[in-house]
Amino acid sequence: MFKKIVCSDIDGTLLNKDRELSPKTIAVVKSISPVPFILISSRMPRAMFHLQKELAITHLPMIAYNGALLVDQGKVLYSSEIDSKTAKRIAEFCQNTSIHTSLYHNDEWFVPAMDYWAERERNNTKVIPAVNPISKTLESWLQQQKGLHKIMCMGEENEIERLAVFLEQEFKNEIIGYRSKATYLEISPRNISKKTAIELLLRLKYPTIGLENVIAFGDNYNDVEMLQSVGVGVAVENAIAEVHAIAKNKTLSNKDDGVAIFLESYFS
Repeated sequence: MFKKIVCSDIDGTLLNKDRELSPKTIAVVKSISPVPFILISSRMPRAMFHLQKELAITHLPMIAYNGALLVDQGKVLYSSEIDSKTAKRIAEFCQNTSIHTSLYHNDEWFVPAMDYWAERERNNTKVIPAVNPISKTLESWLQQQKGLHKIMCMGEENEIERLAVFLEQEFKNEIIGYRSKATYLEISPRNISKKTAIELLLRLKYPTIGLENVIAFGDNYNDVEMLQSVGVGVAVENAIAEVHAIAKNKTLSNKDDGVAIFLESYFS
């Protein structure tokens, strides 16, 4: 029986410069089977499933939305959502700016228009969003008592900064915003993280494995807590300074198959 489990972030960590899985990465992940290889990302499940297929790991769970959604072969094992009323207030703030606001629930992704930001995310994730006014989407979800797994806000750096300040002032106990880039703010429920999601995954699916037996890879702010808590936390070379500061292990960049190179050496 396997005694280790691998969890990897996707964008900036696992994917190459073309935002694809390299042949080497695919080969190495397949070679370490039956050690579970778990994708853990801020992405929606639909933007992760095609990667699971390429890696031949569709039989394994995935952790989406920075830990707000845990899915196992289409079955929801855990879900934490942003209240629709909170989402409405955030959307109203963004209405007075040029910020693009994307709304996510499980495999649903709604945008107000196919603008520059929506097209950019579509190209990155290979998922096509539904177009609907923000107010109508939120009204429908409110009636269905449906929350949001993520709100993605993209726009000019100064406007994103003002939004981040607004969120901290108004909703610091409800939500958390991750600045994956200066122009991106990914909003998640406050009570979740990649670390808490891994702990839950182990409890539900792999009860004989502890955090000390987890190997995890990451590059950005939302990976810090995860890399600090697991037994083997690995920063890719292109990771931000905050990640390098806490990661005990390093590997090459995502463009140079860093995850694959580390795993190849570790399991040899």
